[in-house]
Amino acid sequence: MFKFCSMRLVWKSLDKMRCLRKRSTIPFLGFLITFLLFLNLYIEDGYVLEGDKRQLRETSVHPPSSERYVHTFRDLSNFSGTINVTYRYLAGTPLNRKKYLTIGLSSVKRKRGNYLLETIKSIFDQSSYEELKEIVVVVHLADFDLVWCENLVQDITRKFAHHIIAGRLLVIQAPEEYYPSLDGLKRNYNDPEDRVRFRSKQNVDYAFLLNFCTNLSHFYMMLEDDVRCSRNFLTALKKVITSREGSYWVMLEFSKLGYIGKLYHSRDLPRLAHFLLMFYQEMPCDWLLIHFRGLLAQKDVIRFKPSLFQHMGYYSSYKGAENKLKDDDFEEDSIDIPDNPPASLYTNINVFENYDATKAYSSVDEYFWGKPPSTGDFFVIVFNKSTKISKIKIATGSDDRQNDILHHGALEVGEKLVGTKKGKQCSSYITLGEFKNGNIEVQDVDHKIAFDIECVRIVVTASQKEWIIIRSISLWTTQPPSQ
Repeated sequence: MFKFCSMRLVWKSLDKMRCLRKRSTIPFLGFLITFLLFLNLYIEDGYVLEGDKRQLRETSVHPPSSERYVHTFRDLSNFSGTINVTYRYLAGTPLNRKKYLTIGLSSVKRKRGNYLLETIKSIFDQSSYEELKEIVVVVHLADFDLVWCENLVQDITRKFAHHIIAGRLLVIQAPEEYYPSLDGLKRNYNDPEDRVRFRSKQNVDYAFLLNFCTNLSHFYMMLEDDVRCSRNFLTALKKVITSREGSYWVMLEFSKLGYIGKLYHSRDLPRLAHFLLMFYQEMPCDWLLIHFRGLLAQKDVIRFKPSLFQHMGYYSSYKGAENKLKDDDFEEDSIDIPDNPPASLYTNINVFENYDATKAYSSVDEYFWGKPPSTGDFFVIVFNKSTKISKIKIATGSDDRQNDILHHGALEVGEKLVGTKKGKQCSSYITLGEFKNGNIEVQDVDHKIAFDIECVRIVVTASQKEWIIIRSISLWTTQPPSQ
């Protein structure tokens, strides 16, 4: 009863705000979002103290006063805590052990087509036995038609019983009474009322899903309920996450479509859940995500290729409208994604604008761009830990600047790391080969080199008049970096 009343007070406070801001504009929304995020920076995780909890409990007994409304709103502003919702467990129960990855899906009844079972099947079929040990799939059946939910749960239980028993699949529902009012919402962007209602409810659906998944794993992946997965996608994800160690990120993207393939740290889920709830009626979820990412200081999109997830539905969950969008960067078999161990990058080539060295070492669609290099110029990768490399592949130039390649250069690997005025460098190098037409690929490096590699270096062997683009540097390891 307490939880229910608390949620009702939250929505009533937001409804009051909505009335006061009936004619609010997008600039005001931006200001409010920024204000709340910065306010949160000064609020400790344990904001609701025992005295505050007692005060909140009183709201379930006494009529709410304006003071209690303010308190409830302040509690909502603390993005660090989970939301009080009593979920229905429709299938499965959470395990005590924290997994590596939670995959979340929210699903409602569609007027045409239903792809949820195919999506769940693809997740499990495209994962190895070892990968399955590290994931848990959470499905939020967010439709208020309980008969539809019951029938779908029966289908899920029948088809995926062994995954449910193993704790790899949970089906949940947030009861309707926890939802805010979905009537009389603001019609931003001149959307029709039913469209506003659909996207506003979808924001709340996702918020309740995120809230439930907060403590299940270290990372969280959002998918839609009409998606096909690439083979061994978890292995590819882990490679990317490992390569980003030491760098700051809020959201990594593994598909360019909708709310598909968006990866978060699980520790950020409470904030994101609160954020979606606070602005549920303002705009679609994928637009809110852009604001959330930016307000947490990730300025740019970090999207990886090839995409690991593909939209497979033909009909939208909104009115059954046709939706045949496809991600042309998707690859069914993405297991050959490079490892690119954590490293520091240095170059003495003059960098053009912000096309810095790190952009050549990432799976993101970016590149290093430098002014014409001279003989002896270098581009070096210094690993955080020495490692065994099995394959190295480097590509220079681009489709629209095909002459901005490394015309004359060599690839070297080194050991015996020493500090210099320009940063760490290896003192001993061995040449693996020469660039041809701007590219080089060397297989079986670990069979040719006896030592654990600490540096990989590109050396310019002849000056050139053309600028240089290093489009990608891809490294594959034979084992995790040595301890």
